[in-house]
Amino acid sequence: MTGQTTVGSPCRIYGRTTETAAVEALSDQLRSRRGGALLLAAEPGLGRSALLTRAADEFTVGPVLRPRPLPHNPRPYGGIHALLCAAAEEWDGAPPRYAFGRGSSAADLPELLRQYAPGDEPPLVCVDDVHLWDAPSRAVLGAAARHPDPDRPLGLLLTITEHRADDPDFTGLPLVRLGPLDDSAATALLHDLTGAAVDTSVRAELLSEAEGNPAVLVALAQRLTPDELGGHRPLPRPLVDGAALWATFGSRLAPLPAPTRHLLLLAAAAHETDPEAVGADAALVLRAAREAGLDPAALDPAETAKLVHHDGHRVTFGSSLLRRTAYTGVPSSQRRAAHALLATVIDADRYRLRHLLHLALAAQGPDTPLAADLVAAAAPGTPTSGMERSAALSRAAELTAHEEARTARLTAAAEYARLAGHSRTARRLLAATRDGTSPDTVHGRTELVRGSLVLRDGPVGDAYQALLMAAERLGPSDAEAALEARMEAMDAAWAAGDADACLSALAETPLPALPDDLTVTEAPPSAAVPYALARHGTHVRSDPPVPPPSHDPRRDYRTGLRTALAGHLTEAAPALRRVVDRALHDDDPTRLLRAGVAALVLGDIPAACRANARALAVSRARGLAALTPRILEHLAYAELRAGRHAGARAHAQEGLRAAHRAGQRNVAAGQHAILALVASVEDDAAAVAGHAGAAVEIARPHGLLQTVTLAEWASARADLCRGRPFEAAARLGPLTRPGPGRGHFAVRMLALPCFVEAAVMSGATTEAGAAVEEFARWAAQGADPQAPAQLDRCRALVATSDDTADAHYALALTRHDTAHGDFERARTQLLYGKWLRRRRRPAEARNRLRDALVAFERCGAPAWAEQTRAELRATGDSSAPAPAGGLARLTPQQLRIARSVAEGATNREVALCLSVSPRTVDHHLRNVFALLGVRSRTELSRLVHHAETGGAQP
Repeated sequence: MTGQTTVGSPCRIYGRTTETAAVEALSDQLRSRRGGALLLAAEPGLGRSALLTRAADEFTVGPVLRPRPLPHNPRPYGGIHALLCAAAEEWDGAPPRYAFGRGSSAADLPELLRQYAPGDEPPLVCVDDVHLWDAPSRAVLGAAARHPDPDRPLGLLLTITEHRADDPDFTGLPLVRLGPLDDSAATALLHDLTGAAVDTSVRAELLSEAEGNPAVLVALAQRLTPDELGGHRPLPRPLVDGAALWATFGSRLAPLPAPTRHLLLLAAAAHETDPEAVGADAALVLRAAREAGLDPAALDPAETAKLVHHDGHRVTFGSSLLRRTAYTGVPSSQRRAAHALLATVIDADRYRLRHLLHLALAAQGPDTPLAADLVAAAAPGTPTSGMERSAALSRAAELTAHEEARTARLTAAAEYARLAGHSRTARRLLAATRDGTSPDTVHGRTELVRGSLVLRDGPVGDAYQALLMAAERLGPSDAEAALEARMEAMDAAWAAGDADACLSALAETPLPALPDDLTVTEAPPSAAVPYALARHGTHVRSDPPVPPPSHDPRRDYRTGLRTALAGHLTEAAPALRRVVDRALHDDDPTRLLRAGVAALVLGDIPAACRANARALAVSRARGLAALTPRILEHLAYAELRAGRHAGARAHAQEGLRAAHRAGQRNVAAGQHAILALVASVEDDAAAVAGHAGAAVEIARPHGLLQTVTLAEWASARADLCRGRPFEAAARLGPLTRPGPGRGHFAVRMLALPCFVEAAVMSGATTEAGAAVEEFARWAAQGADPQAPAQLDRCRALVATSDDTADAHYALALTRHDTAHGDFERARTQLLYGKWLRRRRRPAEARNRLRDALVAFERCGAPAWAEQTRAELRATGDSSAPAPAGGLARLTPQQLRIARSVAEGATNREVALCLSVSPRTVDHHLRNVFALLGVRSRTELSRLVHHAETGGAQP
């Protein structure tokens, strides 16, 4: 027993929608007795052979001819002979009776094949790797495809390697290029390959390693054991070994001359010292080639084969998988020799770190002086990238025999990788540390890096515990890092919605001295600490804590948040205001982020937008890949609170891409929740469901209560927009009611006005009244500029007398004038207009509804605008456009009832929504059925859907 996972052989194609459609189109041509051809081009391992096999298995129009692979260096017309052999075997099992040679032409091929055909069905010829055929055979196939015989239709389905897709023999043929699988298709393939539960972080690493290549993913699944796939044992390194890569891509490299392969090894080795660079330094590679006695022209065959591109400055491989194959597909002794050669020709004074890295990669066994030189060359402030520093410290750790120093250097390497946005590399480096042998100084720093990683991609409860442990271990020796750990722990508790844990993390501890000018250039200030640990080992102590100045922004932030979380916002305001004011001229993105949080707590939404926008500008200017996704999340949320939905969508979409690149799924979940809220304004039901589902899929197992609350709020608001108050109330009830299991403490009150509206419309007036009283206590604290207007709107909804409701609606609109929220003002006007219409005050209702319509259209909220138009039509406003098609025959009241029923509402639910009796709904519904000629609610739902999505009308 090897312990390896048994890999199944999936018979289905993953993804490839466009490609399979092209193959099906070819089959349709043959079915209609028209010849056709299709050329499938792809790099090795991307599944062109699997697609061809699938097409051959499913073709039922006529016979399928699949010639056998040709030997190396086939004879002229060997490919055509193999095709004739396949035809002979298909029909009579005898050798081919006819030869194909110089005197034959492409026009003869269909006739020769027909000699074996017992019927008139058009055959499908499937040739895999047609580029391996001899030139005369390729020319015949290409000519036959370009000049089909209408009397003898023939189908040609050919596969070819990507770099030969422009072969002149096949010019003019329909060409489909297969690219890498997307994540969803690759995930489905991995699931079918293993049949086992794959840990989410392991799955993410496997997908990243395979780069969408199915063959590489198969090799990974074959190599790993179930325990490794489940995350119970560390993954082997490297994940894909040289043998597996060579099995897939070796066919591209093996035919090259030996000098060319040697030169490619030098190019791949030169790239190893700076993984983020685009290609390798061409001058360095060619100097090394000349030193090895190689002619620089040896690179030409690789360029001709489209393995690399040389632009005069950089040598770039066609893909990172090809580069890794060129590097790992040779013995380790050859790799070390390549690095040693590169180290001798590089300018050691100008590129000291890269020179040392090549020496380190050429070394065998521990080398203490070289490790120390690497650490010194990676010092903060040297002109190099974060990933080069990470690579240097990682290699220094490998050359270090002393376990404590080794762990410190691995931790420092992981921190630089994390800050550069390479979280998977950081996790891999941390996995190589041995916590049990490290002193508190090193172990505390390791837990800080680990907790920071998990905070952005993992269960936030685990992150909280790791960060508190880090703070405890770092406190006696490194107050700055301990403070950072506590602030990160507070962020974890906030994401989890645990106010008590937030207070614990914010507990008073001695603060380190505040430098006069504390700014971030490439990493937070504490990044110097892991470097110091990497250089000096465990003998590092920060300056002893000193009493902080009276207005230290860190103390203000901690004190203000702690006081606010304890329910005393008025007392917290001065300290938080000082944090916000300082951000006007600050250039530290972490402090700017915290200023944005302070502004949100104060209810100063414009200040939150300004602080986060400034943080984003600084982060972009300094290339802070790990911090940018979080900044974009904070900025998008602040813009959402400000009612700037287009800006919120743009920044959340950018943040989603940045979070995926940085491997920060928790941040990505938050961006999905924000996008769901934006879509609930625009009423893109599919987008709401998609983003909310994606957010919750990550947020629930990771304990992200804030994200879950935002996603459920978005879904409930979409329900309200579509006239489904019962569903909205059911979603929001558990989140907004007091007691255990409720929503996030910083979000639930923001969603309470939606719950009040849904509860009133669904008849739960008692619950709505209780919610209004709780909302009133919160609104009095001034934490949200929209709250006073929303409170009056809610009081109008639950009012028992018309005079009281009228007064509250009017007061709500007055207060909206000072809050600058067009969408919320429009919602108040819509509800007020509905209320006025039902009190038989149509003229006043039309004024309110017209204002609401203009505001909804300006906000880009088409479904809310359509709901407003329906109310306008019900007031007798002839300017409101009527629905098209059969629905135009309905009165406004009938149309509202038809839409509600189409959404699945019962007669009782419709009656509550429209403030009429169930008997009235039943009467109108009977008339609707008669007018539209339908006999069931199902037919009505189908008709309404077709009418409102532009489908056929009855």
